[in-house]
Amino acid sequence: MEEDAVTDPGTPAPPHRLMDIVSGLWAAKALAVATRMDLFSDLSAAPGLPVAEVAARHGIAERPAELLLTACAGLGLLVREDEGYANTPEAETYLVRGRPEYFGDAVLSFDHRYAGWMRLDEAVAGNVPTNFDPRAKESMFDAQDALLKKTYWSSMYALSAPSARALAEVLGLGGVRRLLDVGGGAAAYDIELCRRYPDLRATVLDLPFVCELTRERVEEAGLGDRISLTPGDFLRDAALPTGHDAVLLSQIMHNWDEPTNRAILHKCHAALPPGGLIVISELLVDDTKDGPLLPALMSLHMLVSTWGQNYTPSEYERWLTETGFTNVRTVRFSAPGADGAVVGVKG
Repeated sequence: MEEDAVTDPGTPAPPHRLMDIVSGLWAAKALAVATRMDLFSDLSAAPGLPVAEVAARHGIAERPAELLLTACAGLGLLVREDEGYANTPEAETYLVRGRPEYFGDAVLSFDHRYAGWMRLDEAVAGNVPTNFDPRAKESMFDAQDALLKKTYWSSMYALSAPSARALAEVLGLGGVRRLLDVGGGAAAYDIELCRRYPDLRATVLDLPFVCELTRERVEEAGLGDRISLTPGDFLRDAALPTGHDAVLLSQIMHNWDEPTNRAILHKCHAALPPGGLIVISELLVDDTKDGPLLPALMSLHMLVSTWGQNYTPSEYERWLTETGFTNVRTVRFSAPGADGAVVGVKG
């Protein structure tokens, strides 16, 4: 009688997980192309749209239309409905243009930066960004970059708004009356926090062209009387605006190296009154530097995009303490743009 095959408990399972990793870019590009086509908006307006109609609307052949729709269904973003496809609740909420939680600009912004990832070997070998030419400019934050102006700041809003709401759940800011948002970009944190705290007023400090892009969003939120926009450069300006009892650095520190971040913290310390609060909201790499996956990969994204990386709570805590902040602690939450905040008080 033939014996059953015995599996060596030390033998790894088939490399399905490795195949999932390898095909990750396929999924990302499928989502980006569908978003660029505004496919999810089409299917929101006409659920069950047949493949032939999708192809006709976008001037493409039925074969690629069917393959893209099938891929999006496989990703859990579409479902079959009669002879066509319809959005899942996730796609309907986040991928339909005009929805309050629209995430499409974030998808397109990251897609624009895959070019740098295709040169990751160069970034690793040379310790230089590959998403821009460091010989031509200091950073990717270029006022002349039309695509950056079109999608980057709105993509940051999509990432930051849920992070701001999650932060407010775990960190009470009811005692804060004047908040300085350093590098506040599209003002997502300020809008969400002002909605949560009726007595809060905020100042967004950012580059002049960013302030102009953000002004309309603040007015649309009906918060023009509570959120002010102050043009400035927190790297080059000698000092930050004073008159605030809290300073927020939301998804800022990961763009820069340690010496630059320490200089920013010194300016924050000088701008705050005694007892003033500092909040650093970021994706945090574990102190053991073995994960979590998203902060670790975002840190690698910083290698190809900036001179920074994602840091650990211990690193932020050490910098804050050495700058003169006390009662430093870390609070955790779950959001796509940040998963925690390191908080300190000016002694």
